[in-house]
Amino acid sequence: MRFLNRSAGRISRHRRGPVAGLMVLLLGLLLTGGLYTAFSPAQADTSASDEELVQQGRELFLVNCSFCHGQNGEGVRTVDGDQLGPSLVGVGAAAVDFQVGTGRMPMAQPGAQVPRKPVSFSDEETAAMAAFVASLGPGPAIPDESDYSIEGMSAEEREAAIARGGQIFLTNCTACHNFTGSGGAMPRGGYAPRILDVEPRYVYEALLSGPQSMPTFSNGNLSPDEKRDVIAYLQSLRDDPAYGGFGMGGLGPVAEGMYAWIAGIGLLVGFAVWIAAHTTRTSKEKVES
Repeated sequence: MRFLNRSAGRISRHRRGPVAGLMVLLLGLLLTGGLYTAFSPAQADTSASDEELVQQGRELFLVNCSFCHGQNGEGVRTVDGDQLGPSLVGVGAAAVDFQVGTGRMPMAQPGAQVPRKPVSFSDEETAAMAAFVASLGPGPAIPDESDYSIEGMSAEEREAAIARGGQIFLTNCTACHNFTGSGGAMPRGGYAPRILDVEPRYVYEALLSGPQSMPTFSNGNLSPDEKRDVIAYLQSLRDDPAYGGFGMGGLGPVAEGMYAWIAGIGLLVGFAVWIAAHTTRTSKEKVES
């Protein structure tokens, strides 16, 4: 027992020395770095070309977008506290590709709705700005064509995808975009745009980013396959002929009721008035008996 006490005392004296403390610190740093390297998520390699693309996008962003969104995409507020431009940190490249690729950005003027207009930037410039915004924080990437295309499917698989997409669309989208994708009115002066003629890539990006009043359908809400099925359903609506004839814009019962009152009952009332005004009258005087 006395030998053990002497050994423990010697170890304790060495442990309190400055060299021992430094060794313990170095060992802790090495252990922490090794564990982080082993368990941290893999990071994508940034090549020189990617850095050049990000730098080009930053230059375009500073000239065209920083007035509203800030020099580092942090967003800008007015003196009154109103939001001039939201923060772009974490919105991802998909949001930039959608907004700039459809001409919605740069915004012509503030308003309840940002309409689609002619595009102001080339595809290369849009890709550069998307790369810069993506470098600000992790967010949805620009989808590949394989993410939303149904090419390569058999006829049965396409029909099944369209049927699934129709159910998803009717459950989540018809309240705003109408059951035929023709769009509709929204509160406070906004509106849901017509989406039948929108490119599949931008539909997918809108689902990912949730522009303006639209909710965000991340992969946790709608899987990539379900997003693809919704796009397949919209394409089927656009490509299939209207077997019922004149669809009156496909805007639903409100438009149909308007047509019924104005074109239907209105014409009948006008025709009845015309008949009453042009009834045949006799010119003979009434003979009293």
